[in-house]
Amino acid sequence: WFMKLFIIARDKAIYMMELPVYRLPRWSNVGITMFEKARVFVVDAGKIIVAISIVLWFLASYGPAEKMQAVDAKYELLSSTNPSETLDTEHQSERLRQSYAGHVGRFIEPAIAPLGFDWKIGIGLISAFAAREVFVGTLATIYSVGADDSDYGEMQARMRAEINPRTGNPTFNTATAFSLLIFFVFAMQCMSTLAVVKRETKSWKYPLIQVAYMTLLAWVGSFVVYQLLS
Repeated sequence: WFMKLFIIARDKAIYMMELPVYRLPRWSNVGITMFEKARVFVVDAGKIIVAISIVLWFLASYGPAEKMQAVDAKYELLSSTNPSETLDTEHQSERLRQSYAGHVGRFIEPAIAPLGFDWKIGIGLISAFAAREVFVGTLATIYSVGADDSDYGEMQARMRAEINPRTGNPTFNTATAFSLLIFFVFAMQCMSTLAVVKRETKSWKYPLIQVAYMTLLAWVGSFVVYQLLS
């Protein structure tokens, strides 16, 4: 109804579909179909997730040489006088902040800060344009950078200890969680969908309109939810 205010249809299209005869399903067919669908999803999405995780690992581990060397020198001096696990965590956090991924995240942070998101979540939102599922893998990559092993307990501890410097509250609280959920409900976080719309409409007009109004809708929805719950 809302889009009809801006897009005038020249003629009405009639859609007809022949419904199949309904019968009880064969459970063997159901099982095979479920297996095939799950396999296709894991293989297709898995390739994207692995590829983006590798790229993100590189961007989160490396940055401008001068800044990264300055951070290493600073914490090397501090650790020589007062070594501690907390200092090592701060060192890895500062390296991430000065990395290439950190620079990208801080660039968009002013736009997403009112939603309760920090620059690390911002990196996840950017990577999620490839596929929504990538967001989880992105945060896992970011918060495990610098870890000595694959201990998920340490990664979870880092996320629980993350503090939003703007509010002084934990970054991953109830308000932020629901704000993220609302954002992903409304936002156009799928490049493959945009590609299909471009192919069907033979124009970039409607894909760009989709991205613009759905991102705006997602931002407004997340903003309202975050302000109500925080």
